[in-house]
Amino acid sequence: MFNVFKKDKQEINLKDVINELDNIKKNINNLSEEITKIKKENKYSFSKIKVIRFNPFVESGGNQSFSIALLDGNNNGVVITSIYSHEGNRVYAKPIENGKSKYPLSKEEEQAIKEAMDQKF
Repeated sequence: MFNVFKKDKQEINLKDVINELDNIKKNINNLSEEITKIKKENKYSFSKIKVIRFNPFVESGGNQSFSIALLDGNNNGVVITSIYSHEGNRVYAKPIENGKSKYPLSKEEEQAIKEAMDQKF
């Protein structure tokens, strides 16, 4: 590619300039198509993620329990909750479709989903 803005007084052929602009236009069109394809594919990968830590038991210390929402561009995905206690750990997973679940959600799960959906990607 030649540089139209060169400081030396090189003669520039108009036909070469037009060919170069055509090549640039083709490259821009190819990049635009690739970006459109990537955006379509990205709609179905997790792009909205939010973790909420909390303490479900007043008598024990620390926010070692959590809910995590993993959503795609259509607000579909999963919310996973881990409840930690001295007796053990329990993990729950609930599917999410359009930002809602057919299973009852805790306030922490609802918060994680809402805050994940509010994210811009």
